[in-house]
Amino acid sequence: MIKNELKPTDLTLKDFYYDLPESFIAQTPVEPRDSSRLMVIDRATGKIEHRHFYDVKDYLLPTDTLVINDTRVIPARIIGHREFRAEGKDLVATGSVAPVELLLLKQRENDVWEALAGPGKRAKVGDVITFGDGALRAEVTEILPEGGIRIVRFTPDKTRFDTVYAALHSLGSMPLPPYIKEKLADGERYQTVYSRHEGSSAAPTAGLHFTTELLEKIKAKGVAVVPVLLHVGLGTFRPVKEERIEDHEMHAEFIEVTKEAADLINSRRAAGGRIIAVGTTSCRTLESAAGDDGVVRPVKGDTGIFIYPGYKFKATDALITNFHLPESTLLMLVSAFYEREKMLGAYEEAKREGYMFFSFGDAMLIL
Repeated sequence: MIKNELKPTDLTLKDFYYDLPESFIAQTPVEPRDSSRLMVIDRATGKIEHRHFYDVKDYLLPTDTLVINDTRVIPARIIGHREFRAEGKDLVATGSVAPVELLLLKQRENDVWEALAGPGKRAKVGDVITFGDGALRAEVTEILPEGGIRIVRFTPDKTRFDTVYAALHSLGSMPLPPYIKEKLADGERYQTVYSRHEGSSAAPTAGLHFTTELLEKIKAKGVAVVPVLLHVGLGTFRPVKEERIEDHEMHAEFIEVTKEAADLINSRRAAGGRIIAVGTTSCRTLESAAGDDGVVRPVKGDTGIFIYPGYKFKATDALITNFHLPESTLLMLVSAFYEREKMLGAYEEAKREGYMFFSFGDAMLIL
C-alpha cells in the first residue's frame, strides 16, 4: 500500500477547527451544476476573487491538464435484518425484524466487502443478514480491530440477481453524508457527469460542478482532461480522532493511473503546462503515483497517503475543491496546499460572502 512518510508536526486537531452554523451546509445541489459559486485564490499574491463555477474556464490555459476522478458511487447503503446469529459453531434463526444497516466501503474480492454496520451488536462474526426477503444475504466473517469494520461475504439469490452489484442497484440506496437531511430527488446528482467505474461509497464532490457542456468548452481551449481513479471509501471521510495529526491512520482506498494517463500528464507538464487536480481524491491519486522527481507513474493498488501541512506536493500545481468539514483530513490537505492560516481565513471570507459548504456546496480554485 502506498503511504507518504509521515513527518512530525506541531499542529494538533484543534488547529483545523472552524465554526460553521448549519445554515451554511448545502442540503440540495444547485441547478445547473456549474451555477454554483467559485472562490478563486491566487497563492502567489493572496488575491481572492468571487465568481461562478462556469467561469473556471477563464482561469485555464491551453497548456493545462485537468485530472479528474472518474469513479462512480454505488448504492452502498443497504438495510436488512439479522436472519441468523452465531451461537457456538451453529447458526440459530432469530426471527428478528430489527433493522441492520451496512455501508459498503470497499470491495476486497468478488463478493467479499468491507463494511460499517449499525448497530454493531447485530453484526457479529458468524451472523447472517438478509436483504430483500432473501434476495441477498451477507455473512459477517471478520471484524477488523480498527474502527469495527466488518468483512462480509455476500450471496445473491441467483434466480433474482446475477451479481451483488445488481442486487445493490435494486435494494440499496445512495450513501449521502449524514449532514444532508434532504432526500435527493435524482441519484445522478450525486454522480459526476464523467463517472464510469463503480466502486465508491461517496462522491468526489469537486467534480459535481462540471457539466458536459462546460467540459467541452474547456477542451475546446486546448486543455487536456485526463481521468484517474480513486474509489472513495473510509480513508476520505473517516473522522480524525487523534489529537496529534500524524497519529491518524488513513484507511486504504483503491487507485489506478493507467500508462496512457501517466504519459499524457508527464508530457504536458514537461512542456510547461500546469496539472490541475479536480478534487482531493484526484490530488491524492496523483501524489500517490508521483515520485520525488514529480514524474507520475502507472499504478494500480491501494493508497493510504495522508497529506497535511509540511507535505511537499510533487505533481499537483493547482487544485479545484469544495469547502470541507472542520478537523477533516480534506481540510488538512488543502491547508497543506495553501497555508493553513490563509486557508482558514478564506473559509471565514466564504462565510461572510454567503458561500455554501460541503458536498453540495460551492467550490474554490486554488492557483
